[in-house]
Amino acid sequence: MTHSAARLLLLTAMLIVTGCAQMPAGELGEAPDSAPPVVATAPEIIPDRPAVTPEIPAPEPVAAIEKPAPRDMWERIRTGFAMKPMDGGLVRDWETRYSAKPEYFARMVDRGSHYLFHIVEEIERRKMPAEIALLPMIESAYNPQAYSKAHASGLWQFIPSTGRLYGLRQNWWYDGRRDVIAATNAALDYLEKLYGMFGDWELALASYNWGEGAVSRAVARNQARGLPGDYASLTMPAETRNYLPKLIAVKNIIADPARFGVQLAGVPNEPYFEIVTVRQHIDVKLAAKFAEMPLEEFRFLNPAHNKRVIKAYAAETIVLPRNRVAIFHANLENHAKPLVTWQAHTLKPGEKPEKVAAKYGISVSELKAVNGIGSKTRLRPGQPLLVPVKEGATPNLPDLPATPVTLPRAYKAARAAHTKGGKPAKHATRAAVKRAPAKRAKAAVKPAAKTGKPPVVASQSRR
Repeated sequence: MTHSAARLLLLTAMLIVTGCAQMPAGELGEAPDSAPPVVATAPEIIPDRPAVTPEIPAPEPVAAIEKPAPRDMWERIRTGFAMKPMDGGLVRDWETRYSAKPEYFARMVDRGSHYLFHIVEEIERRKMPAEIALLPMIESAYNPQAYSKAHASGLWQFIPSTGRLYGLRQNWWYDGRRDVIAATNAALDYLEKLYGMFGDWELALASYNWGEGAVSRAVARNQARGLPGDYASLTMPAETRNYLPKLIAVKNIIADPARFGVQLAGVPNEPYFEIVTVRQHIDVKLAAKFAEMPLEEFRFLNPAHNKRVIKAYAAETIVLPRNRVAIFHANLENHAKPLVTWQAHTLKPGEKPEKVAAKYGISVSELKAVNGIGSKTRLRPGQPLLVPVKEGATPNLPDLPATPVTLPRAYKAARAAHTKGGKPAKHATRAAVKRAPAKRAKAAVKPAAKTGKPPVVASQSRR
């Protein structure tokens, strides 16, 4: 190859390289009609910009569909039943017994209609089974004035010591065990405590009747023998053995009254009463007059006030039907005369009823009737009596302690049975109140196969 030929070959190679360098990147082999000259410039700096996300409209909120509130209290109670079913002869026997007495069952329903809304409200607030609202049917037949021989009182049948333990004030003028509001709170507090101890509503209810100590010991005895510690497996008094079946029987009737041939009167799902604060002493009779309601109805709603005077401490409360509250306040405001016509008189040594009656211008028979003085009543010095207030005088309304109660013999025997090492037990159980321990083992259900009637329980209810 000559020198000139080599130069020609080198020039041709340079021209090819220059042409390739001017092709646009990514478009190899596709040269434009007229390629612009390549100018070396600094790269353009583009600031970072946030990515723009297209805005999606939020969905329209879906209105929550609220289930309408039950119109009837029984419907509301049924939806709250939470205890496990119980079957057996005792449940069926009590179903038969209650359904065979429609008048009795109707009276319980009628009395309970005044209080059911309040009690169910409290039970639901505490997230307790709705069956608890039926417990006063077992305890007192929903009678707030119920009083047993063992001195258990009120809807929830508190004995004095347990009542005081749960804050129920008791004195000569007032007994908190009969105060439906106060006693309901105390009873639910007690039941919550019992459930916390056992973690089981059946054992909690057995304890409410028999006492938590007795149930704890019965559970411990079973466990020591390798036996179950549930309600059905425990050895217990006949009254306690029947206690839960009675409640379940009432529950079953409320759940399906038609099945038992029971006409269950409706109870509106709304408050029946309101609580009114009374800041002045006032006669019970006058308070009922201000509310323009019968005296007996007023007493039924306010049985905690023992005497003819409502002694207003710092602020006492009474219960009135909702439609009576406004008229009560109006009549109270327009009353210009004294609100109290009765007071307390303390007996002096040797003072006889005849002398007291003459002093206050009242007959002996009326004095005895007002104070429940019977032919066997023993009057003692220092004992208070309710007497009229003399005109123009300031009524004597001192703070007086509750009248002492005499414990039944069986209660004393039960306390003695729970004595250990010569020291008395703290308290006897509720179910032991009416029975001496020696009789407990004999308490049983009498068979009634011949008659076909429900069995008769040897140890009956406290009421």
